[in-house]
Amino acid sequence: MNQAPDFSSQVAEQAVHWLMEVQQGTLTARQQLALQQWLDAHSEHRRAWEHIQRVNQRLRGVSSPLAHAALNRPKSGSRRQALKLLLILGAGSAATWGLREHNPLPSLLADYRSPIGQRRKIGLGADDQLQLNTGSAADVRVDQRLIRLLEGELLLTAAQPFEIHTAQGILKTRGARLNVRQFADRTQVALFAGQVELTTSERAPMLLPVARQLSFTTTAASDANPLDANSGAWADGMLVAAHMRLGDFLEELGRYRRGQLNCDAKVAGLLISGTYPLDDSERILDLLEISLPVKVKRFTRYWVSVEARV
Repeated sequence: MNQAPDFSSQVAEQAVHWLMEVQQGTLTARQQLALQQWLDAHSEHRRAWEHIQRVNQRLRGVSSPLAHAALNRPKSGSRRQALKLLLILGAGSAATWGLREHNPLPSLLADYRSPIGQRRKIGLGADDQLQLNTGSAADVRVDQRLIRLLEGELLLTAAQPFEIHTAQGILKTRGARLNVRQFADRTQVALFAGQVELTTSERAPMLLPVARQLSFTTTAASDANPLDANSGAWADGMLVAAHMRLGDFLEELGRYRRGQLNCDAKVAGLLISGTYPLDDSERILDLLEISLPVKVKRFTRYWVSVEARV
């Protein structure tokens, strides 16, 4: 069985975008330059690009609904999703064609998913509610009071007890409202109200303090800090910055946009404060040019760079 390629889901999304643009045969000189800059920006990009071209070639002659979706309707959302799935899993592998049986990438097969740039609300009965942030995925078993966060970020408001499983541990809630974000190497949790117990495979259970946030791995937990200004603000459709570095701000904003959002190192340390609506990221970028000495360069809709104003 082929192993999953070593690049992220976000890079896979970008590679799919470029393949679909190239196959249209209408790339402008500016777009060609943007593609080359994307390839040169990181070795991960080039690995994804080389891999997706191999995947696209191997789709010819393969009989499966997934391959059919990837080869047809050039600009459709279903083709984009099929290509992304095949890119990550590797065309021709047993995992690719037996997804439900082997389930090598559960986030793409989750009970609930929210695409990049969108948020989703899920009723859990009575007044209990689960919200998924951009690019997130979760399995939910209401009868078992079980939520498995597979990717991204969630906000749970529930009077009933629930267990939230992440890659690093289990959060047992009781009448709680909390935000949980899954990183590659850790889980971050912010507790707004109620009671939550954290357990992992390698450390003793601990109660989380209210109105605090911390990160944990299977072996350790960070110090509990006061909630930051942006904790859970996404659930109200807002991005809140309080003296945040521009580089960090753009990294956060980039979660809500398809494509690449770059920040020049010369301006990454500039500080920004304010409350911004997540549903209009283009407006946010325009506001940056007004409030900071920066210039937003748009090579394509999916390739944007924030640089020092000359």
